[in-house]
Formats: sequence, structure tokens, C-alpha cells
Amino acid sequence: MRIAARVGVLVFCLTVYSLVYISFIRQEGSNDKIQRPQDLEVLTRLKRIEDQVSKIAQYIEVKNEQVKESHVEQKKTMKVKKLYPDSYLFSSWGNELSEEEQIRAEKLFQEYGHNVFLSNRLPINRTIPDTRDHRCAEKIYPKDLPTISVVLIYLNEALSIIQRAVCSIIDRTPPHLLKDIILVDDYSSKVDLQLALDEYIDQINKNKPGLLKKVRHTRQMGLAKARISGWEAATGQVVAILDAHIEVHKQWAEPLLARIKADRTTVLSPVFDKVNFDTLDVVHYQPSAHGFDWALWCMYESFRPEWFKLKDPSEPGKSPSVMGILVADRQFLGEIGILDEGMEIYGGENVELGIRVWLCGGSIEVVPCSKIAHIERAHKPYSPDLSKPMIRNALRVAEIWMDEYKSNVNIAWNLPLKDHGIDIGDVTKRKKLRDKLKCKPFKWYLENVYPQLDTWENILGYGVLKNNIKEDLCIDQGSVPGSVPILYNCHYYDPQHCHYSRNGEIYVGGIKSHIYNSNRCLLDSGFGKTPTLIDCKHAKEKGLNIQWSFTQGQEIRNKNTNRCLEIAQGEDSYYYLVMQKCTGQNWKIQHVVKDF
Repeated sequence: MRIAARVGVLVFCLTVYSLVYISFIRQEGSNDKIQRPQDLEVLTRLKRIEDQVSKIAQYIEVKNEQVKESHVEQKKTMKVKKLYPDSYLFSSWGNELSEEEQIRAEKLFQEYGHNVFLSNRLPINRTIPDTRDHRCAEKIYPKDLPTISVVLIYLNEALSIIQRAVCSIIDRTPPHLLKDIILVDDYSSKVDLQLALDEYIDQINKNKPGLLKKVRHTRQMGLAKARISGWEAATGQVVAILDAHIEVHKQWAEPLLARIKADRTTVLSPVFDKVNFDTLDVVHYQPSAHGFDWALWCMYESFRPEWFKLKDPSEPGKSPSVMGILVADRQFLGEIGILDEGMEIYGGENVELGIRVWLCGGSIEVVPCSKIAHIERAHKPYSPDLSKPMIRNALRVAEIWMDEYKSNVNIAWNLPLKDHGIDIGDVTKRKKLRDKLKCKPFKWYLENVYPQLDTWENILGYGVLKNNIKEDLCIDQGSVPGSVPILYNCHYYDPQHCHYSRNGEIYVGGIKSHIYNSNRCLLDSGFGKTPTLIDCKHAKEKGLNIQWSFTQGQEIRNKNTNRCLEIAQGEDSYYYLVMQKCTGQNWKIQHVVKDF
């Protein structure tokens, strides 16, 4: 302020001197050469004032730049209050956001399960990294490939996410191959998915008539029916059924279309790259097969050995199932029954399709040269608890397709083999379809397609294990990592799930679905009073004491040490598991597969 005032005074003085001098010159006449001493003195003073003002102006300019830089630096280092320190959204993103922006970002995160705040600020035509193997770019595909329809399924998805998916498909699919894009809305309630989305569709269709179509359900019908609706609206020779929260990579369609051109009975999956839910950065994923466990939860696992023998990671690999995103010949998919519309909400429909394709004349492959970036969700806002529809759908799949192995689904979910009380809907039509297609038995699938899945044929009993002295307490795996089982109030969740096998092993803390995994076996070391848990495969290699003699409702006796698993009250009045001389205590396991 002082500098500014000083400059103001000097400027005022300079102005006054200038006006006075100009007036003086006019009075003296235009031929005056201004050589008098007093004239020179005035000019000298004016020059001094001008120089001083110039120096101060330069000084102020430098100071202003320093202040600006200081403010920028302050803003960088200034610590904004973190309103959501426990939110996953802000664990590695959002340090620069104001409090108001944090509130908005967190609200959108809770609504959608990923960072819609950031998505709304990114270009819808953003560039994503090409993560394919270098051999993919060198491949040459036939010119006469079949056309493709792309189906995008969504329920209350963010508008910017859908727009980015559509934009990537249009930009990265050869126009002569892209027949149409079908947006299937499974009864969304978000306002911007009505008029705003319709306007976006109209805008695209002005330049590309009929390219975008919208199918809207009048009630929520679940993933299976939404995918069927998309298939019904598609007109391309090949249909790709995708989630709406994706971006396709460069040259994603050609490898899929070429493979289906070669074999129309092959159902395909691209390789997914992960898009982080918070930063929306693309993370490179290696090609993998798509498997599942006996609860029918999906999982990645290695390709079969024959794929690795090719020594070419750009080549397609056989897969037991699909994760949900799939590409197939449209007519072939119709011939084998599309998807089971009796499946509800979410879960199991992709496993059902994978099993059906293999059993009924087709095959499943993952195509590494086709890549799709798929946004992960930190949570699924449309269905926080997926276990209920998942259990129901898994039991339905088991009843239709799994023959004598269907009880494994009950075991995986710790349900009784009979009278579980869950309505799986009418399966008559699907069983008739199986007969019509002359599909193979499920045993063939286990032996030829998915031999990694453990058949569990040795399981005699499963569920919680209770002692007759304290029936409100159950055997529990205890702390993990850790090797000491405990007694704990019965809650019937995974840590208390036990399994008794025909070979005398007792697994505590659940059972693994795949033969390449190992369970945790109950062990009597032969000394001390504390039972322990140990990796079953390791125990067998070392010849340790993991075989037990157990008859339902009677004692549990170790076959080698002849000691019994019992409970005893400690000095603190709590009950503990102990190994001791048998005193006649009895145990019961919750569910029995075969009498023992």
C-alpha cells in the first residue's frame, strides 16, 4: 500500500509539472529553443521523476510476481482438511480437492461405487494405453469379417461413463463392422439417464443414423434378462454383451470376429484390463482363464498347460467359463438358449452359460489380442448384499446342470442337502432344453474341461462342530494367520465351517474348491494339550497325525495318538479345546452327506 501511494504522488507531480511546462512553452512561442537555465532545470526535474516512477513500477512488477508465486506455492502446500479419512476413494487420490469438492466426490462415490466426480471431468474420448502383446499389432485379419452388435447393460450408471464407453466403441471399431450399439437400461432411476442420455443418442444418430438404440425395462429384471433384451435387439452377425462401465482398446473387435468366423460355436471373452475405481487409471492385466468355485463365485486362474506350450501369449486359450462379458455368434447363442432368464438380479448366469456351452456342443475361449478396460467398483450400490440372489441362482444352476455333483453347491454355501427353503423357480424349460440339445453329463465337464475343480466325493459331513457339553460354542479357526483353533460362540460363518472326509481328515475354516489348493487340517501333535491346524498337503508329506475316527454324535479320536478332541474349562471359567484321554464327550457336525 505504501509503495502504491508513493507511486501515485510521483505520478501526480509528474503530471502537474508536465502541464505547467507545456503551458509555459505555448506562451513563449513555437520558435523558442528552450535554452534558458530555468527551462533546463524543469526538464531535469521531470526526467528525475520519470526515472523514479519507472524504477518503482519495475519494483512493483517484480514484487507482484513474487506474491503470485508465493500464493501458488502456498496453495500447493496448504493442507486442506480431509473430510473422509477412512474413505477408500481418497486413499491415493484427491489431495488437491477443496472441502466442497470432497463432499461432492464422496457422494458420487457412494452412489456409484467408483470415481464419477473424476469421470465427469475427463474427456469422453480419452486415450488409454495399448497393453496388448506386441505380436497382436502384427496380426493380419480377414477383410470379410462378420458384423458386430455391441450391447451395453446398465442400471443407474453415470452418464459420463456410458458416453465414454459408446465413444470408445465408435472410435475403435471399423465402421463397416459396427452394426449397432444397444443400450439396455434395467429400470434406472437416475434423471440424467432419461432426457440427457436421449439427447446424446440423438446427437450420435444424426451423423450415424440408427447406430445407437435404447431398450428400457419397465421394472428391474436382472443381468440375465437385460442381456437377453440386448440380444433380441441386436442385428449384427456377432453380438458382444458388455458392461457399460468399459472402454474398448484399439483393434478390440477384429480378433474376436476372426475367431468366430473360423468357428461359430466358440463363445469368446476379451481380456480385461482393470480401471482403478479411484484414479481411473488403466492397469495392465495378463491373459487368464475364467473359472469358478463350488459357490459359483467367478475367479481368474491359469490356462491349461497346452496353452503355455504354444509360447505365444497372443494366442487364444480355452476357459471353463466366462466372467460375464461375452462375444458370440448371435444365431448360435440363440440356438443354445441365450441366457437363463430364470436367474435373478446378479450372479451365476455367466457360469451357467459357460457350463451349457461346453456341455451342449460349443467351447469357451479367452482372446488376448482383444482387450477391454473395465472399471472396478469398490462396492456395488445396486445390491449391497449379493449373497441371497447368488445362493438362489447357484442352486438353480446346480439343479439343471450338475447331476450327482449338485450337492457340492449346498456344501459350499453350508446349506442342508434337503429342505433348504430357497425357491429356485421353475426349471422345467431349461431341463427340456438340455434334453433337446443332447448335452453331455456334468461328469464329462469335470473330467475334460475343468479337472482342477475338486469333486468333494469324500466329504461325509459339513457345517459347524458342537460338543454336547456346551452346544452354544463351536469350533472356530481362530486368528489368521495362526494355527490354534478355538471355541467361540456359534455364528455359522466361514471361520466355523468344518468338513469331515472319508479319509478321516477334519478341515477347519472352510474347504477349498480346487485341487491345486490345500485345506487346513486338525492336528494332534502327540504332546501337549493344545490341538493345532496345519496345511493338509504338508502334513501328509510329513506323516503327521491328521486322521481322526469320528462317528456322528460320538467322540472324535485321533487314529495315531488315541487321544480325543474335547473341551475343558480353564481357571478363567472359559472353555478351551484340549487333547486328552477320552472321557466320553460327544460331537455333532451340522449336516451329514452320508451316514458315518
